[in-house]
Amino acid sequence: MYKTLDNIVNQLEDNKALDIVSIDLKGKSDIADFLVIATGTSNRHVGSLSENLITELKKDGIKNIKAEGINKSDWVLIDSGDVIVHIFRKEVREFYNLEKLWQTSIERN
Repeated sequence: MYKTLDNIVNQLEDNKALDIVSIDLKGKSDIADFLVIATGTSNRHVGSLSENLITELKKDGIKNIKAEGINKSDWVLIDSGDVIVHIFRKEVREFYNLEKLWQTSIERN
C-alpha cells in the first residue's frame, strides 16, 4: 500500500504534476486508504499524467484499475484500489476543492 502510494507520487512528480497532496483515509473511509490529488497544466498534461500513471500502475502489477474522465481530461479519477488519484486542471481543482471537502469530512469523524 505505501509502496503504491510512493510509486504514484513519484510518477506524478517525475511527470511534472503540480501541488501533489496525499490524504490518509485509513480508518476514516471505506473507499480507499489514501487519496492523492494533483494538478496538470493543461488538458493535454492531465491526460498524459493519467495515461502514464495507469501504464506504470499496470507495470507494478496493479489489476482492475478504473479511470474516468480521460477523454475530457479536465478531471481524471484513477482508482487503483487502496489509492484513489484525482488529477485536475488548476481551475477545476480550485472549483471542487476536494482537499477542503475531505479534511472537513475527516475532522467530523
